[in-house]
Amino acid sequence: MLDLRLLRAEPERVRTELMRRGSTDDLDRVLELDRRAREVRTRVESVRAERGRITKEIGQAKRVGRDSDDLQTAARALGDALVAEEAALREREAARDELLLGLPNLAEPEAPAGGEDDAVTVRVVGTQPLFDFAPKDHLEIGLLLGGIDMEQAAKISGARFAYLMGPLVRLQIALVGFAVDLLEARGFTPVVPPVLVREEAMFGTGFFPTDRASIYALADDDLYLVGTSEVPLAGLGYEKILDADQLPLRYAGISTCFRREAGAAGRDTRGIFRVHQFDKIEMFSFSDADGSSAEHLRILGVQEEILTQLGLHYRVQDIAVGDLGASAARKFDCEAWMPGQDRFREVTSCSNCTDYQARRLNCRIRTDAGTRFVHTLNGTAVAVGRTLIALLETHQRADGSVSVPEVLQRYGAPAELELA
Repeated sequence: MLDLRLLRAEPERVRTELMRRGSTDDLDRVLELDRRAREVRTRVESVRAERGRITKEIGQAKRVGRDSDDLQTAARALGDALVAEEAALREREAARDELLLGLPNLAEPEAPAGGEDDAVTVRVVGTQPLFDFAPKDHLEIGLLLGGIDMEQAAKISGARFAYLMGPLVRLQIALVGFAVDLLEARGFTPVVPPVLVREEAMFGTGFFPTDRASIYALADDDLYLVGTSEVPLAGLGYEKILDADQLPLRYAGISTCFRREAGAAGRDTRGIFRVHQFDKIEMFSFSDADGSSAEHLRILGVQEEILTQLGLHYRVQDIAVGDLGASAARKFDCEAWMPGQDRFREVTSCSNCTDYQARRLNCRIRTDAGTRFVHTLNGTAVAVGRTLIALLETHQRADGSVSVPEVLQRYGAPAELELA
């Protein structure tokens, strides 16, 4: 959530920044509702003061035995007026805050201009794998290995679900073990968080109201299945005041995630690239404002370290402001080369959300000068399904078997995934 004081003090600056994101429609309405709310608040404070003055006069009159009937009548009238004005204030502030929640974060000045197709390539790492045969895609390989069953999953769960079986399960377990060890060595505390959260957590991280269509909701409870453990990890700071010397606090969430993929009909329907249920390890940091840009690059560095150790060819993309999620001030994506698709595809992203989420979560730090909002950052360490795709397609052999990177063999994966 944006700082109302900033909107009041520098509306044109905010307008310019929101224009970069292509979103200024609600700004004027927020400012107008805020102006009207402040007018009502002024009246509320005036009525309170007048009622307080009269209440004091009533007390003085009673002490000296003077008639106070007229004063009491006036106090009751002011009390009724105060009830009405306070109701009007709540209504106007609620309308203002509802619109305010829909305004996106202000992008960092360094973020590239443009939209979805305007990301800037920061660097390309590794060498594109070359084959003396026509490379298969991950679903072909998975079927040959006996490791993916989409058809049976569709019968019992519907489209965009899969059974992961046999050798791919062993590969996934090794991948998770490798990533957790690396993250813990880099200062991230492993966490298995709840994957059902209340509405407050979805609003607090900025997924509501904008992404509500992508979230699974329980019919009989005020609970939602998370699409990323960023949500419950951010909840570790909900309504908290942290000590400044604790920061940065770093967590690595290991969880199953769920997304309805609303609006993705017809996209990436083959295999396990875009499914409704998937496993992920997510990094999350609470940082002081002065250190959040460095923490963002640190998270990106961990992502690149994982991809490099897995022997994957990838590129880093600086995402344009028009393609940022509502909470992000800046975002980098890592895209791995997927030979079966003959192109780079996103496997990780990392965002600096500055104080946008912290304002909604009311997460602050205590300093000698008082309290201020923390900065929050998130980044995928391993999106398991997509990383498995990149591993299978990058390290495939002509017959469909797959060589496994040595780093995963140390975590129990076989040296080779053999044909079923």
